Amino acid sequence: MIRMFAIVERELRKFFRSPALMLTAMIFPLIQLVILGNAFGGKITEARVGVVDYDGGPQALRVHEAFASVAANIRTFKTQRYASDKAAQDAVRAGRLDAAVIIPPQFSRRVYAGENPSLGLLVDNSDQFLSGSMETEMQSLTDALNQPEVEQRVVNGIALEIVELYPYVDYMKFLLPGSITLAMFVSVMIGGGMLYIDDKARGVHEGFLVTPITRVELVLGLVNSGALKAMLSGFVLTVLGSLIAGLGVIFQPAALLQLTLMIIATSFAFNAMMFLMMVRVEDPLVPRAMFGILNTLLYFPSGAVYPIAAFPPWLRALARVDPFTYAVHGFKSVLLKEAGFQAMLPDLLFLLAIGSVALVLAIRLFKRTL
Repeated sequence: MIRMFAIVERELRKFFRSPALMLTAMIFPLIQLVILGNAFGGKITEARVGVVDYDGGPQALRVHEAFASVAANIRTFKTQRYASDKAAQDAVRAGRLDAAVIIPPQFSRRVYAGENPSLGLLVDNSDQFLSGSMETEMQSLTDALNQPEVEQRVVNGIALEIVELYPYVDYMKFLLPGSITLAMFVSVMIGGGMLYIDDKARGVHEGFLVTPITRVELVLGLVNSGALKAMLSGFVLTVLGSLIAGLGVIFQPAALLQLTLMIIATSFAFNAMMFLMMVRVEDPLVPRAMFGILNTLLYFPSGAVYPIAAFPPWLRALARVDPFTYAVHGFKSVLLKEAGFQAMLPDLLFLLAIGSVALVLAIRLFKRTL
């Protein structure tokens, strides 16, 4: 029993001598509870809806007033004016809008004439949950607009015609961009962060320090080698996942080039960020304990499994600075929307920017001595 307690004492001393490991082990269940509890099952709020008004009459004004009432009360969506349906459609494709409502010409006249005019709703159905919520809310609004007024002079008959931009997107296709991103992150974590710390623990790292290699060369070599591993994972999962999900976009040369750019930018950003977090870590148990926390903090708030519009404000703020968010959006723009280079350009720029900043900081913090 004495020898057994000696082993227990040793393991406890080892545990308490690593504050980072203690902290990650203790706060992980709390972080998982808070993040997952808010990332799933929320109501859509503050979705972005564009309004194209070709009528401008009194019945169109009623529609605008109904939208303003929704924005001020239940806050399901907020609207902004667009000059043409083409501009609104491009904004939906690029991800600047979640939906667009088209008020056709002569809308008010047709309402007064009892001709049952239709409002157009353009939805981004690559996200089935968000588009379904928007369709339900808009249908409720049109039902309310069809209710008779107190002093009604004519019978209104407003209908809603729904136009879906894409063929049916099942949940497997919806999850594919997030799965690609997660696979690259796992590759970075295991093949980059954990391997680097294990090499330091085994003394392999010391062999680099006795060579003439500079600090910049050493950091770039480690980051680039990790990025190549992540790129391989990204390419394999993109191809196999697209085939399994039934997406033929990978056979289009332009889309394949865009996917390649996204994979390169994502791999660079993830590896530079991971190296920055691990550059001063010595304990090989720390990256293993951090893996679950980083997975929860980065993957779930990114919109990979649930739309960001359903998150509370503080979780949306986290999503706006989360590299996963931009990686998932970029892959979704190419794989599901086929929206072109302009739609993924902001995502590429953000990933390259955060990767560059993380790389510079990692070089500054890297110790060339033991």
